[in-house]
Amino acid sequence: MTTKPVTIVYPETDGMPLPDGSYQAPLYSKVTRDLDVHFKDDSHTEVNGNTFIYYTEGDPRRSVSPDCFVIFDLSDEALESIERHNTHLLWEVGKAPDFVLEIGSKSTATEDLGHKRNLYAELGVREYWRYDATGGDFYGEGLVGEYLVNGEYRRLEMHVEADGRVWGRSEVLGLDVWWGEDRLRFWDRESERWLLSQEEEKAGRLAAEARAEAAEARLAELESEFRRLRGG
Repeated sequence: MTTKPVTIVYPETDGMPLPDGSYQAPLYSKVTRDLDVHFKDDSHTEVNGNTFIYYTEGDPRRSVSPDCFVIFDLSDEALESIERHNTHLLWEVGKAPDFVLEIGSKSTATEDLGHKRNLYAELGVREYWRYDATGGDFYGEGLVGEYLVNGEYRRLEMHVEADGRVWGRSEVLGLDVWWGEDRLRFWDRESERWLLSQEEEKAGRLAAEARAEAAEARLAELESEFRRLRGG
């Protein structure tokens, strides 16, 4: 009797709502969109959030779902695997995320500070950041970044401004990560500007177009008035 091979399914979702989804979703969605816009021209970079990463082939129970993560230098085969499964099978993708950000909440803080931190180090995540929008109710601090050295995390230098804003440099992203005024933002030193979401970029583009149209209309009015004064 021939035994049929067992098909192992790696689900896209566990079908369960996030414990603090209504609180976390707007926060990680904004962060993920900002980074996605910034890296949109790099076809071999993946920006994602709240997506399962399976890290042990053959065992769907071995998974983790970071709030936001970035993976650089993906091969065409890795990108095809991600698109086909809509999940990250680590043995097919070939590498763990380079950058992970977790967002603190009442139900996730202990896991983020303990098990997930150890797991990310084991998987080889180069930078692990934690963002607490309350300023410290969940993590004890608003923002902290860590980088991997010989399999263990060490704190990145964090700077505190006079107005209370906190920031640190992510060498992995090539960006400064700022927390303050109840939001997380990214500063691009090269372009000397804050990263903008798709909505903010669209709003800025529409505003610029409106200003250009108003300037053209005003110029047309002045030309018409000039011709009138000249009697033409």
